[in-house]
Amino acid sequence: MTKRLSPYRLGATLYMPATRSDIAKSVLNNEIEGLRSIVICLEDAVSEADVPAAMNNLKQILTALRSAKAEGQGAEWPLVFIRPRHVEMGQYLTTSLDLSPVDGLVLPKFTLASLPQWWDIMKDTHLCMMPTLETEDVFDVMQMRELATTLVGHPCHNRIIALRIGGNDLMNVISLRRPRNLTLYDSPMGYVIKMLVAVFGSRDFSLTSPVCEHIDDHNVMEQELALDMAHGLVGKTAIHPNQIAKIERALMVTPADHADALRILNSSQAVFKSQGAMCEPATHRRWASRVLEQAQVYGIAQESLQESVRLVTLTNKH
Repeated sequence: MTKRLSPYRLGATLYMPATRSDIAKSVLNNEIEGLRSIVICLEDAVSEADVPAAMNNLKQILTALRSAKAEGQGAEWPLVFIRPRHVEMGQYLTTSLDLSPVDGLVLPKFTLASLPQWWDIMKDTHLCMMPTLETEDVFDVMQMRELATTLVGHPCHNRIIALRIGGNDLMNVISLRRPRNLTLYDSPMGYVIKMLVAVFGSRDFSLTSPVCEHIDDHNVMEQELALDMAHGLVGKTAIHPNQIAKIERALMVTPADHADALRILNSSQAVFKSQGAMCEPATHRRWASRVLEQAQVYGIAQESLQESVRLVTLTNKH
């Protein structure tokens, strides 16, 4: 997997219905500020009746991107993914269309049972994979452990840029909708995210956070982003451009974490105190490496910004 396809470069992944006529223009001209990755969606964002129109539009998008790439463009574009509706559509996309300007596919309703079908579709392509965990079996830690163990030893392992947590679909499984004034972590999804981080994160898979569907309530979103970062999630699904800057800021590394990471990776001491906390390189080294990689992409936040996020979180806890 190339540096361009590092999970730390996903940032705010904006989902765009494949019916939109401005997708190619947005990518070619980098029109959406701060956008690092997009998903051209042929699944939930497109009604069954609109699928033919969406497919025709996708072909036009691919033609435009392909022509621009032939002229040497593309290095500064956001990462481009397509989310097919199902396995059969994925098969059509990879065998009937030229996907050379596309970085990967988002695999909907991904399960252990569907892995062989998806890999058969993907194995002879250049495309990376972003499986979406959004089915009933995601609530079962035993099934998730079996899936994670299988993926570690599977040929697809190095093609998985990240696993996406499908929050809305998972809430639908249990007949719930995200609370308007609470984060996902205050719902049953709190358990799910923690469990998935423990199961997949311990096997070095990266995970991205579900969308915050309340577009105008940035207070809730900032609380949720703080928790996303505390759980080590590498990006977040966005459904509106006004969410991108918030997600980008949350992904910036704090000066304190950056300083600790540098000391941990460069210290010969077994244990030392830094900024009022214990640092132990033997157990903190992986965290430190991750922090520096994230800082290379998103930079280091100003203290004032981090303090405001902390105060927002504290205020809403009381």
